[in-house]
Amino acid sequence: MDNMLALLTSVVPYLLVFVIFFFLLILPEKKRKKKYQGMIDELKVNDEIVTRGGIIGKITHIDEKSVTIESGPAKTRIKLEKSGISHKIKMD
Repeated sequence: MDNMLALLTSVVPYLLVFVIFFFLLILPEKKRKKKYQGMIDELKVNDEIVTRGGIIGKITHIDEKSVTIESGPAKTRIKLEKSGISHKIKMD
């Protein structure tokens, strides 16, 4: 009985820390990734986006893994992977 109690008192704190860790870090990260993937999947031509590097541009072409954006007054075209997109600019 004492052996079982000692095992229980040494395992419960680690289990509790894991549960707290899961709910505070892992679950929100999964939700954020799901929301980001949904935004990437919904992109279409003429959407304005911001790249992870801070470049703002309008999508001119979309492939399976990449997008081409047009940026600046010179209408410079840049091809980048979809994972390089930070977020979509909301247009009202």
